[in-house]
Amino acid sequence: MKVAIIKYNAGNVQSVTFALNRLGIEPVLSNDPEVLKSADKVIFPGVGEASTAMASVKENGLDKIIPGLKQPFLGICLGLQLMCRHSEENDTPCLGVFDLEVKKFPPNEKVPHMGWNKIHSLKGPLMNGLTNDAYLYFVHSYYAEMGGSTIAQSDYMVPFSAALQKGNFYAVQAHPEKSGVDGARILKNFIEL
Repeated sequence: MKVAIIKYNAGNVQSVTFALNRLGIEPVLSNDPEVLKSADKVIFPGVGEASTAMASVKENGLDKIIPGLKQPFLGICLGLQLMCRHSEENDTPCLGVFDLEVKKFPPNEKVPHMGWNKIHSLKGPLMNGLTNDAYLYFVHSYYAEMGGSTIAQSDYMVPFSAALQKGNFYAVQAHPEKSGVDGARILKNFIEL
């Protein structure tokens, strides 16, 4: 099985690669549209700032490629946010896979939301085998609002989308590659889709 990790100017590529290695997968790191189109699965990791990351995605023409991909596709953290319609972070138009707004957490609490948090209201195959008190590791100052494509919820000052799905597109706000057994289950579920 060919698993491609999208190479762009934002990402926690090494930790995602190591997590996949633990599942017996040796991923390919690429920003080549043809490599991405021919992969069995595509992972879109992300750590960083939305406008800079989107500029890098556009620089390689990936903004035109990603929304049309047909294979299972997984966004992680900033990857989830860039798959939404728009981010409040530097007023950034994003890919629009999910028709959701990415908003900044209110300033009255500790931001970023960093550490372990429960997810609940789980739906769909990405969440198979997880319980409503599964813990995942989060690091983010912005969040995707709740909507029809929400398949898991978490709460930090406000309820937010911990995971999303629309067709072959999946995304998680937490870092499954850093989330122990529950995170490994999410990655395994994705590989088995």
